[in-house]
Amino acid sequence: MLKNNIELDVKVKCIESGITQAQLAEKIKTTSPYVNRIIKKQDGVVNKTFVQMLEALGYDIELTYVKRND
Repeated sequence: MLKNNIELDVKVKCIESGITQAQLAEKIKTTSPYVNRIIKKQDGVVNKTFVQMLEALGYDIELTYVKRND
């Protein structure tokens, strides 16, 4: 089971960074609709098969976000 709510996490990190999803899309050289679609898609960020493999091995998945000191 993926314990993170990736859509919420990205939105919160955008707010913390003071940028919009459109600005995020520009930073990664893609479109705003594509960023939005990836965030909202159930298996868009973390591969479903990867999650199933770890679940079969008895693990849940938690992503940890660590801010870089650039």
